[in-house]
Amino acid sequence: MWGDAWPRFSCVPWFHFRLASSAQGELVRKMKAESAPDVDVTKAVAELKARKKMLEAKELALQPKDDIVDRTKMEDTLKRRFFYDQAFAIYGGVSGLYDFGPVGCALKNNILQVWRQHFIQEEQILEIDCTMLTPESVLKTSGHVDKFADYMVKDVMNGECFRADHLLKAHLQKLMSDKKCTAEKKNEMEGVITQMDNYSQQELADLFVQYNVKSPSTGNDLTPPISFNLMFQTSIGPGGNMSGYLRPETAQGIFLNFKRLLEFNQGKLPFAAAQIGNSFRNEISPRSGLIRVREFTMAEIEHFVDPDEKVHSKFSNVADLEILLYSSKAQTSGQSAHIMRLGDAVEQGVINNSVLGYFIGRIYLYLIKVGVAKDKLRFRQHMDNEMAHYACDCWDAETKTSYGWIEIVGCADRSCYDLLCHARATRVPLVAERPLKELISLTWTSFEPNKGAIGKTYRKEAKLVMDFLAACDECYVTDQEKLLSENGEFTIEIDGTTFKLTKDMVNVKRFQKTLHVEDIVPNVIEPSFGIGRIMYSIFEHTFHIREGDEQRTLKP
Repeated sequence: MWGDAWPRFSCVPWFHFRLASSAQGELVRKMKAESAPDVDVTKAVAELKARKKMLEAKELALQPKDDIVDRTKMEDTLKRRFFYDQAFAIYGGVSGLYDFGPVGCALKNNILQVWRQHFIQEEQILEIDCTMLTPESVLKTSGHVDKFADYMVKDVMNGECFRADHLLKAHLQKLMSDKKCTAEKKNEMEGVITQMDNYSQQELADLFVQYNVKSPSTGNDLTPPISFNLMFQTSIGPGGNMSGYLRPETAQGIFLNFKRLLEFNQGKLPFAAAQIGNSFRNEISPRSGLIRVREFTMAEIEHFVDPDEKVHSKFSNVADLEILLYSSKAQTSGQSAHIMRLGDAVEQGVINNSVLGYFIGRIYLYLIKVGVAKDKLRFRQHMDNEMAHYACDCWDAETKTSYGWIEIVGCADRSCYDLLCHARATRVPLVAERPLKELISLTWTSFEPNKGAIGKTYRKEAKLVMDFLAACDECYVTDQEKLLSENGEFTIEIDGTTFKLTKDMVNVKRFQKTLHVEDIVPNVIEPSFGIGRIMYSIFEHTFHIREGDEQRTLKP
């Protein structure tokens, strides 16, 4: 391990961290070029991320003292002047929930007003307002039900819950503060902390055993880590038959209304829709004030664009902006972020396309306008291993705070993933029409159902079967035709019910069709703004104490 020879984190010169990150980046690139086993590449990438975190922590520690906000005094001032405070305070408060006071409301409203002017009005974006209650089937399709989770441990005696990675980190920090802890042991535990985000469920369980982690409040044993879904679950209707959740993001409502929005825009691409509203995540152990909360305001844009025409007509308006970019290549190479002209970043392929580049530029201008410090703002590109499998490119606007670099805006090219998922689940085509330059003739493949045979077998449910068969795409039809030929039957599933279809119920027909338009599934560019995090960044970047007047920030 590269850090084993170092006596302790605080004694290592800054440039050693830079060299170590650079060396690990070279190793990762070499392993990928030589097609090394995935498990080895994953381990090497995890080590690279750990080294990057240590480098950033060292850089933060080295920044001038007068550049670091006295967070205690700042938060005391914000609460005393009632910008915001913990909700239900007279009942003891609930962590992760905050109430905004008069000044906080005024600031938040101003931030949102500028957002509407800067994006919705200037970009002519279609604004909608969707319900916060979401049926389980929608979030099952989007992947949130299965994957939107963190690891949690419980006190075996009283059932008190803790987020596993946070508790392990706090426990290790406590052990490291013990004077009896050797330099070698400290170095080992620092390595564990820097890789905290990369551990699997079993690896976390092993670390809890290795370091004998107990409940911090009672000293009792803890259960092994379990996966905990972060969504607030509820039931819709008095019978409790329909499961639902409070939405974890505002984006899904826009995707589900795509057809109506496309019609409103007269069927033309590109266009964008936006929504401002609250989202909910049942964080296991909220911390860091407004940075990690259970209820928060989001402002999201979904820009729908032809996948073959990802060129923004107004990109020249932002092309000359010089922005601090931290590309995936720079991170892998162990280099630092550097200022780059936005037009050059798109031209050189650092940013995937000019539509994504245009929104990065507009996000930058907006954040500067509302009070984020220019010298404490950067855009960091997701590395390959942290990019969602459906994303073409993704950049986070990050601000430098006393907590380190925190993400406040995400800007992702989500390809066509969301629309395809919901179209398959609902059998409703979420497509746009693209005019063809010349007529084309295609062979069309579809099911030809025998209405009488299906009606006789399935009676009241026959219409469900017929509608399903009518909505099937050519690939699915071809696959089922093979089963029909080999086995004489195939099965379909509709809303959890399985239907068997035989040769006497359905055939496959092929016919020629002349087209002057073709259906395309638009790609989506998604800027997603965390309003609370933007507010917190503004607080830190603008808070200062006049020399010799420190007492003004303290309670009487």
